[in-house]
Amino acid sequence: MTDKPTTAPAQRLTPALPFWLSLVLVPLAMIGAAFGGWTVWLLPVYGWIVTSILDAIAGLEKGNADTETPENELFWHRLITLIWFPVQAATLYGLIWYVTRIGHLVGWEKVVLFFGMGVISGSIGITYAHELMHQRNRLERWLGDLLLAIVLYSHFRTEHLLVHHRYVGTPRDAVTARYNEGFHRAFFRVLKVGPGSAWRAETQLLARAGRGPFHRSNPFWRYAALQLVALALAFIFGGWAGLSLFLWQAFVAIWQLELVNYIEHYGLTRRHLGDGKYEHVLPRHSWNAEHKVSNWLLINLQRHSDHHWKPDRRFPLLQTYSTNEAPQLPFGYPAMTALAMIPPLWRRRMNPRVRAWRKTYYPDITDWSDYNNARLPMPKGAS
Repeated sequence: MTDKPTTAPAQRLTPALPFWLSLVLVPLAMIGAAFGGWTVWLLPVYGWIVTSILDAIAGLEKGNADTETPENELFWHRLITLIWFPVQAATLYGLIWYVTRIGHLVGWEKVVLFFGMGVISGSIGITYAHELMHQRNRLERWLGDLLLAIVLYSHFRTEHLLVHHRYVGTPRDAVTARYNEGFHRAFFRVLKVGPGSAWRAETQLLARAGRGPFHRSNPFWRYAALQLVALALAFIFGGWAGLSLFLWQAFVAIWQLELVNYIEHYGLTRRHLGDGKYEHVLPRHSWNAEHKVSNWLLINLQRHSDHHWKPDRRFPLLQTYSTNEAPQLPFGYPAMTALAMIPPLWRRRMNPRVRAWRKTYYPDITDWSDYNNARLPMPKGAS
């Protein structure tokens, strides 16, 4: 009896390499810090404009990987997510140390440079944290926690795993953007609601195990400790100026995350079945984008319908869907997040798509006002 043949290491490396595009951001940050001037704009320009242009040139990727691919053949795909925390932490704290000691960068250059650092921390760091925290491997989950700690958004792990995946498309899920709701309003609503929502989810889980909210197993203790360490390191490396730059990049990273959350489910709601019951989550309840380059940069995050369908599926194996199964965005996430910043343009582009989605999947629902304003009953069991 012979073993099943496995792919050679070189053959496994080749398909993984495009997903290492994120490493390009690190030298761009260093160039901006070293030369200042227009070079501090390289990070945001690459993140939004260059990636969107490359998306238009490279086109769509409609192919699907074999979901039965063994994990040992995904080593080179997984490796970029495993090494990213030390890469990002070294870049962040190295920049803080450098710019607070040299004198050739003026105030606005530092602000733009650390805006770009926030693009790295948010677009890449939180995206990788999202992949890692969905895995069962303890090391990966810890790396996810560390990435979230250096943007001061640790509660996102709880909110995402215990609330978003369970209640997406219902009034309980704060990050499901409502139809006609502009991003800026949605952003501040999520900032206000998210931490309390995550706390309630954890304390409810503890109560089921007969434990109080301040039991040592509550991950909020870990969240607080890691975030305090992250803040302390920023102060050690750069004093008050370094701490201010750290806080600025963290805010930008959170803004980036919530921009993505906003576009992923805008206007897509699950049918209320009555008595606080909702239909199961289906591929139709997430927006997808098949744009090749932005999927490389964001490790297939844009294949979002399949992620909600199979949350523990590793990113190289996420599947795409036809337009009959799941709604599609007109552009990749970089271009869509830029559009979301201008609500009138966003509504002009996306509201017709939401209305078409409703006619396709829910032609019998004629009054959407309760869905639009999140006035439907909370799901059964939601706190």
